[in-house]
Amino acid sequence: MTNLFPMFLKLEGKRCLVLGAGRVGEPKIRSLLDTGAEIHVVAREAGETVHDLANAGRIRLSLREFVLGDLDGIFLVIVATASRELNESIYREAQRRGLLCNVVDDPPHCDFFYPAVVRRGALQIAISTGGKSPSLAQKLRQQLERQFGPAYAQWVEELGETRQRVMASDLRPDRKRELLSSLAARQAFEAAIAEQSRNNEGDVA
Repeated sequence: MTNLFPMFLKLEGKRCLVLGAGRVGEPKIRSLLDTGAEIHVVAREAGETVHDLANAGRIRLSLREFVLGDLDGIFLVIVATASRELNESIYREAQRRGLLCNVVDDPPHCDFFYPAVVRRGALQIAISTGGKSPSLAQKLRQQLERQFGPAYAQWVEELGETRQRVMASDLRPDRKRELLSSLAARQAFEAAIAEQSRNNEGDVA
């Protein structure tokens, strides 16, 4: 396998198709919910969670067999049916149409892989083994979750606000770079967390 190109993909407003809504397909549906994508799920049957999402208007659900027309106008397709033959045929059709396709748990039939992700607000750290060892990716995710605790979420937001002010200032470009670099240092994070703790203690008092 050639080296994978790591990237974060914007799906807002993009039409995404998920085929299958069972034990394998349901987590893939949930993974798309907060992206702003238009999600269409096609499956012969679906569980309560998927029905609830459809009733809430968060996805479009079609309880039927897959047809080729389901791929019309689609940007990305995730295939998680119980039929290996069907999955492979859908992948071949997606390739013919130039669509991004992931056949779950079948690396040879994937244009992209789901990484293990640590999420701390706007901060996302993704780990992938290219489908070779999802277990290793999950173990690394657990280690990084301990290293990058929940406090990083607020700190990253504050960094973003500070960056905007710095970039809008009259400082020299080299000074801006120095200042932004120092603000992103570990010492700055620890100082910010200490300040948050003092503020929280003050609120309690």
